[in-house]
Amino acid sequence: MKNSLPTHYAKNKEAFPAYFEALEKLGETLRESSPLTDKTMCLINLAAAAAIQSEGSVHSHTRRAMENGASPEEIRHAILLLTSTIGFPRTMAAMSWVNDLLPEKKEKMKATKTKAKITNVKKAKKK
Repeated sequence: MKNSLPTHYAKNKEAFPAYFEALEKLGETLRESSPLTDKTMCLINLAAAAAIQSEGSVHSHTRRAMENGASPEEIRHAILLLTSTIGFPRTMAAMSWVNDLLPEKKEKMKATKTKAKITNVKKAKKK
């Protein structure tokens, strides 16, 4: 899993170190004082990121949720729960961003592409 910060984030962190230090301290304080598990907090943040339609944040919070033990099923369900709040199209957009990172989705996509290539090769040989 990629652990480096996005370039724009790193540049802003360098340009505004006091701001980012305060922001990180706020996050640390909230996590340390929370009765929620790390996994639950990550799933809540993921849902919030999806609700505001922030693809980068959805990617970031999906990674964090996985790092804190959330299964692909839990991650997807956290997104699906948003349907009645943010609507079907926005839910599906967020699901596509989550699926960018979930390991078995990548494996299924590889398998589908391989199967399509094999089918195309077979069709070409018949001609």
